Amino acid sequence: MTKPKFWDDAIRHLAARDRVLAGLIAAFPEIHLTRRGDPFTTLARSIVGQQISVKAAQSVWERVVSACTERSTTRVDSLHLDPQRVQRKRLDSLRRCGLSASKASYIRDLARHFATARLDPAAWPALDDEALIEALVEVKGIGRWTAEMFMMFHELRPNILPVDDLGLQKAVAVHYFDGERPSKDALRALGERWQPYRSVATWYLWRSLDPVPVEY
Repeated sequence: MTKPKFWDDAIRHLAARDRVLAGLIAAFPEIHLTRRGDPFTTLARSIVGQQISVKAAQSVWERVVSACTERSTTRVDSLHLDPQRVQRKRLDSLRRCGLSASKASYIRDLARHFATARLDPAAWPALDDEALIEALVEVKGIGRWTAEMFMMFHELRPNILPVDDLGLQKAVAVHYFDGERPSKDALRALGERWQPYRSVATWYLWRSLDPVPVEY
């Protein structure tokens, strides 16, 4: 899979400035962030997966895709959802896929944002990180953490620091604070040395807890 253009510069920068990251970068060579899916499908899948197990989320997701695509299509794992089609689905039809009432409403709201271009991926390159997060969290069911994961894993933004992420908090506690969970302010202060590649620093700290990269 294609490596982000900034990746090599990022690992050289971080390794020179942070001994912990230098060790992690050396320990996990030849792997990197990768983009998966189209924007609407990626965000819809993130909503489906909230607060349920990976196995349950996959089962519900496959039913949602099946309900929202042509019947003749069989490979539900590789499809891109059409927001126009999704926004036309009745809420009870989405609920029959296994979605809660709130998630069904969230996915329809997301589809409406894309179908009406309130969320327009073509405009995103001109937005800075905070502006894009602000646009994303206007959608029901997308909070800041979900927006930040999307920014890192889909948009490949290099400088996201998800201070609410429990995995990042745990890794920083282990490597920098003798096991004590840092405050958000302490985490932000530590992240200053990782600028402008805080996404990459976060990704390697996650690897110290789970060597297998997770895709969102």
